[in-house]
Parts: sequence; structure tokens; C-alpha cells
Amino acid sequence: MVSDQYAHKLCKTAGIVSVSKHYRYKKPGDPYRIYPNLLLTGLDITGPLQCVVSDMTAFHLKGSYYELTLFMDLWNNEILSYSLSSRKGDRMTYIHGLEGLIELKKKNPDLEMVLHTDQGSVYSSKSFNELLPLYNIVHSMSRAGTPTDNAAMEAINGWIKAEIFNDFHLTSNENITYEVEKYIRFFNEERPAYSLNYLTPKQYREYYAH
Repeated sequence: MVSDQYAHKLCKTAGIVSVSKHYRYKKPGDPYRIYPNLLLTGLDITGPLQCVVSDMTAFHLKGSYYELTLFMDLWNNEILSYSLSSRKGDRMTYIHGLEGLIELKKKNPDLEMVLHTDQGSVYSSKSFNELLPLYNIVHSMSRAGTPTDNAAMEAINGWIKAEIFNDFHLTSNENITYEVEKYIRFFNEERPAYSLNYLTPKQYREYYAH
């Protein structure tokens, strides 16, 4: 008896085409975890902070690379928290964004919040997920390789990048932090949304939240 991988190697040596199972090795005590997709259960979202979605989008500007991590309220598409970094793979953009979300959550400690993300390494990490239960936040994840599970966030990422460059004419690395902050404020407070009956996210929250 030999393993699938060893049999595959023997076949390759003998010039025989074969297909072998691929196993993903994980060390004992691996700190990464996958969580069920709660959006597929048909969550009844009736007010703010009940379900927040998050994702990271990347863009280049004048030869520099940036990563923007967003946390958005699925009820009214309001950007609740965000973090910008010029370092590729900077895990702290996720953590800083989460810390901003937690500050809002502290004002509603009894409200159970669902945080939906993809299965990225930081979202799956022990350090990220250890914080969530402390503030009554339940983690939900998209299925692997299924960006449509977080379609609202994917759409917002596309709109934001297009509008930052086309409408806000972002062409310089100078003051990029301020420019992104200005756009987020515009998105939340001045940009009407068709899905919100042509109200801005802020107007929708102030009008419909009870």
C-alpha cells in the first residue's frame, strides 16, 4: 500500500499519465478557521449594524500600491469603518478597520452583529476572530472562490475605485489619506443611491432607523 502522491510519482517516472488527489496540509493547532455562510440562511436585516460586510480592494496610483479595507453596513450600504495601507498584504489594515467597527459596536453592546467576509488569511486568523465574540459579533464567511456570496461589497469596491479616479480626479499620492477620507464622507453623506430610494446612506439611516 502506498499513498496517492507516491503512486502519482511512480506513474510520472514510468511515463504514465495519472491524476492524484491534492491534500492541503495543516499543522496541528493551525490558527485559521472557516465559518459558515450565514447570508445563505436568509437573514432578516431590519435595521443598522445587524449585518456588516467587509472586503479589501487594491489599486495603483503613480507607481504606488494601496490596499483599502472597508466595513459596510448591509442595511443601508454605509461605510462604517475603513483602513488604507501602502504595504502589500498589510494585515493591520484589516485589524484597524475592525477596531473602528468595534468602537461603533460598543454603543450597542446587546445587539448581535453578523460580520460577513471572504476566507482571506487575516479574516480567518485567530487574532482577528478572538476579538469578535468579545463584542457580540458573529462571523460569517463566503464559500471559497465565490465572490458573489459578498456581491454588495464587491459592487461597492468597483464603484469606489471608479469614482475616486473618474469623479474625484485622484492623480497624486500627496494627501491620499485625506482624499480617501473625503470620498468616504461623500459616499455616506452626499451620494444618493438607487437601492435606497435615492437617499444617501446617512439620510436613509436617519429616516428609517428606530
